[in-house]
Amino acid sequence: MSDNRQTHFGFRTVDEDAKAGMVHGVFSSVASRYDLMNDLMSAGIHRVWKTAMMDWLVPRDGQHLLDVAGGTGDIAFRFLDRAPGGRVTVCDMTESMLVEGRKRAEATEKADRLAWVTGDAMKLPFGDNSFDRYTISFGIRNVTRIPDALAEAFRVLRPGGRLMVLEFSQIPVPAMQWAYDRYSFNVIPAMGQAVTGDRDSYQYLVESIRQFPDQEAFAAMIREAGFDRVQYRNLSMGIAALHSGWKL
Repeated sequence: MSDNRQTHFGFRTVDEDAKAGMVHGVFSSVASRYDLMNDLMSAGIHRVWKTAMMDWLVPRDGQHLLDVAGGTGDIAFRFLDRAPGGRVTVCDMTESMLVEGRKRAEATEKADRLAWVTGDAMKLPFGDNSFDRYTISFGIRNVTRIPDALAEAFRVLRPGGRLMVLEFSQIPVPAMQWAYDRYSFNVIPAMGQAVTGDRDSYQYLVESIRQFPDQEAFAAMIREAGFDRVQYRNLSMGIAALHSGWKL
């Protein structure tokens, strides 16, 4: 019998100390086609959601953003487009995702304002009160202990700093959630197999969405981590949601 605490990996129950390596394997496997698959799975709507994230975040020159699980640079580049005088540190546990981000043309254009760091959301390699903004986009559901990641976000943010999370969520209309589930389980793993040759990783990603807390439950977790003025906005009827909190 294992003495380790257990958690979920999709619909499977695994030891907590095994999950990080399993998630690392998923994203190492799909890194080179990650952005393409995001476009195909969401029909490009993930770009609209990320624009909505920037609209609510309102980047400003002089701000330093920490973008966690942001290896391919999507959020970092959008932030710097809106705040050319800002800086972004991209932190991701999967080196191959960071490699893909650094390959993009925007990475070269913005190199003097970007840093790429390998690190774990539950134990960030940064000092207290280091950043003005913290974002994590479609990454927090893959963290082994979400409260630990939120506590780390609170720690590294400066007083007055802001957390913003973009994540898949729950549709409040049962019939629509049923239809979305049918699409997710029947289409996305098959699409992953066709595009990346990896069905299992996309099966996990679909299952991980169903294991993530709903909007109210996740908002409560953010409050428990110490954040104030916690709010959320549903996107595409709740397929995804934006959560915001402030370190006051």
